[in-house]
Parts: sequence; structure tokens; C-alpha cells
Amino acid sequence: MFGLALLCLFGVSIPILIAPGPAGVVVTAVYEWMARELGVIYQWATLFTLGFLAWLALGRHGTRVLGRTPEPEYGNASWMAMLFCAGIGGGLMYWSTIEWAFYVDQPPFGVEPGSAAAREWAATYGVYHWGPAAWGLYALPTVAIAWPYYRYDLPCLRFSGALVGLFGRGFPDRPLGRAVDFFFIIAIIGGTGTSLGLTTPMLGAVAARLFGIDESLGLTWLITVACVALFGTSAYLGLDRGIKRLSNANLVLAAVFLAWVLAAGPARFALELGTSSVGLMLQEFVRMSTWTEPLADTGFVEDWTIFYWAWWIAYGPFMGLFVTRISRGRTLRALILGMAGFGTLGCAAFYIVWGNSVLWLDLQGGLGLLDLVRAGDAATAIAAALGALAGQPWPLLLFLVLGFVFMATTYDSASYAIAGAATRDLRPGAHPHRAHRLFWAAALAFLPVALVVIDSLEAVRSAVLVASLPILVIGVLAVVSLLRSLRVDDAT
Repeated sequence: MFGLALLCLFGVSIPILIAPGPAGVVVTAVYEWMARELGVIYQWATLFTLGFLAWLALGRHGTRVLGRTPEPEYGNASWMAMLFCAGIGGGLMYWSTIEWAFYVDQPPFGVEPGSAAAREWAATYGVYHWGPAAWGLYALPTVAIAWPYYRYDLPCLRFSGALVGLFGRGFPDRPLGRAVDFFFIIAIIGGTGTSLGLTTPMLGAVAARLFGIDESLGLTWLITVACVALFGTSAYLGLDRGIKRLSNANLVLAAVFLAWVLAAGPARFALELGTSSVGLMLQEFVRMSTWTEPLADTGFVEDWTIFYWAWWIAYGPFMGLFVTRISRGRTLRALILGMAGFGTLGCAAFYIVWGNSVLWLDLQGGLGLLDLVRAGDAATAIAAALGALAGQPWPLLLFLVLGFVFMATTYDSASYAIAGAATRDLRPGAHPHRAHRLFWAAALAFLPVALVVIDSLEAVRSAVLVASLPILVIGVLAVVSLLRSLRVDDAT
């Protein structure tokens, strides 16, 4: 499985690096076909996930404890910090800053582009895409993996372990089980590649503005190398000395950054628009979750909602493995509600405080943020918005450090999860070998570098959509397996 996954990684990345033009055309065509033909399946899967998790958390199964331990292995603060930083990475910083700009020109529900209503929906959809549905798509594979892993004391922490309720305890070591773990590795490469492929140009643009140098592909690659070095070091140090400490520090940095934005920016506007956005999302949640554009084909659903659901699904198994490892001693209810609640609140804080402040800056004129996004220079737009905050250069520097550490916490968690999945014997409390973690920390950078060379949002979307499709199918089997395991336990 190790060699096959590595071959697939290089087989996808190298052709893109050699021929970025034709590769961009191919991946865009793949995305458009899959989003158009299969998009509604992703929407139904997301709705089912929310309903199933609510039933599981609030029902009699919610009190079941993961593992035979009197109390959680990690305290609430560290647990929440690790799962939040692993789940959102630098992608939250990228999209919370400029996602609204894409929606202003391409609003949902037939709203007039550029209007006040378009801006209100633009501020709302970011909170929706990073809200309960997203974290539900993380929580479902976590429960499906965690319950059998702790209940049956499985010898290895792998995605295939989610199917032991259907196929037996030895399933992870069978050929079909190894195929499931292979698809997991491909999904995590596609999901994390998407995040790093978006975030490194952003950090390059911020660094260029901070140090007064020109943006360039070389600078972006230098940023990538620095990120790999940082999350490689953290992955090498392990869970307690690396990932835990980095996550705790980054949560503090995030709070400082948002407090700075509130103090130096339009706090009243941001909070008022945020309050309106949350209200609009709650009022229209069902409509937003089931809107498929059967009559008017604006491409909004395929370009955005389907992209996000596919991204979360591709990330889901990785989050499931990582959160399983840090959740021993927690109940299923605490696990589900903690992930959905804290994750949603953390993401909403970024969109409401920072995203709405950037929207206000654009309304004041002079920065040309919308024009930059329309021209494909979203990273430059983010740097321009940061440069408009009071107290320079501290906002730029804080954002740059925060972005580095957010990416590091995601990628060291991802390398930890892949190394664990490729380890034959990894019992509860054990860690994969350091050299194994370090190798995957470096290998995960290949696809993002290729996506940066293409420099296409469609290519990024394609990578995550293709990676998520097998996981969607396996996820259905995982739910059936989980239900069967819970039913067997009820009978014993």
C-alpha cells in the first residue's frame, strides 16, 4: 500500500509539473463533469450526515465512552485546539478573507450581482460552508473509526477499521481493507494538497508586502519549503511535544489576530453583518442545503457548495483518524457536539470578524479588492486588505505567522495520520515511527507544488472532488458497519 500510494502521488504530480497547461484543461473538465452529474449526491449525503449525527449524539448511544479510561486523555482546551487547527489549516485564513468577493459577482438564488442583497448572501454563505455541515462531515468518519478502534482494541489505527463491524476484525489486513486505506491516502493527499495549494501563494503575497519585495513563483516555493520544514519538525517531535503545543499556541495567536482586527477595524459593521448572516443562515438553512439550480444554471452550487462538501469528505478520514487518536475517554455525544459546536464557532468567528471587515474595506473604495479577485489575484487582494489595517507591520506579520502555524498543525496531523495508517501495529496510546511521520510530511508537499504551478482554482477543486468520490462510497459502508457494531453491543 505504501509504494502504491507513493506511485500515485508522483504519477499525478509530475505530469502536472511537466505540462501544466494541458493538465489544467484536463482537471477542469473532470471537475465540471463530476460536479454536474454527481453534485446532488453530495448534497444528500451531507443532509443525511447531519440527521444521523443528531440521532446518535442525542440518543441512547451518546453516552458510550471511547476506550477504557476514567477520564479523557487530553483536556478540553488542548483537545479543541488540536481538532480545530487540524481541521481548518490555512484554508480558513484564505477563504474567510475573500470568499465573499466571489459571491458578490456570482450570488445565489438569482440575486442581482453587486447589490446589497448579494453582499448579504456573500457574508452568509461563508459561515454556512464552514459551519455545522462541514464539521458534521468530519465527525461522522471520526465516530465510525473511533468506536470500533477502542471497543474492539484494534491493533492498528486505519480508515479500514471503520468497516470491521461488517467484515470482521481482520478486515484491515485483507486486500480489500488495504484498498480502503489506499483510497484514504489518496483522499488526504488531495484534500491537504488543496489547502496548501491555496495558502502558499497567499503567504507569499503577504510576505512580499511585509518585506517590500516582488511576488514570484520562487517566493511561493520558498514559502512551501519553509512550511514543510515547520510541519516536518512538529511531526517528528510527535503528538504531545509537537502537535499539541503548536495547536495551543496557534489558538492564542488566532484570538490575538481577531482582537486586533476588532480594535483596528470596523467592529460595529462586522458584528452587525455577522449577526444578520447567522440569522439569515438559520432561517434559510434547509433552502441552502437543498438548492440544486434545476432551472437557472449559474454554476453557484457546483462551483462552491459541492466543492466544499467534497473537500470536507476528502478530509474526513484524516480527521477521523487524528481525532480518534486524541479522543480516548470521551463519550460519543461529547465527541460529536464538541466537533460540530467548537469547530463551527471558531470558523464563524473568522468570517464574521475578519471577513466582514475586509468586505467593509472594499466598500470604502481605493483598494480594488474585487478587481484583484476578478483578475485572479486573490492572494494579492488578501495582502492588500491586511496592509490597510492600522498598526503596520504587525497585522501583516501576525497573519503570516498565524498562516504558517495553521498549515503546520494541519500537515503534521495529516502526516501523523498517514504514518499511523501505514503502520501495521499501532495500539491505543502508541505512535507511528518518527522517520515514517517525517517522510510523509515531506511527501505531502508534492501535489500542492504542482497545483501552484497550474495556478488555477478549477484545478484545486478538481483535485479534491476526484479524491472525495471513493470516500463517499466507503462512508456509506462505514455507517452500516457502525450501526451493526452498536446493535451487537446492545445485544451483549
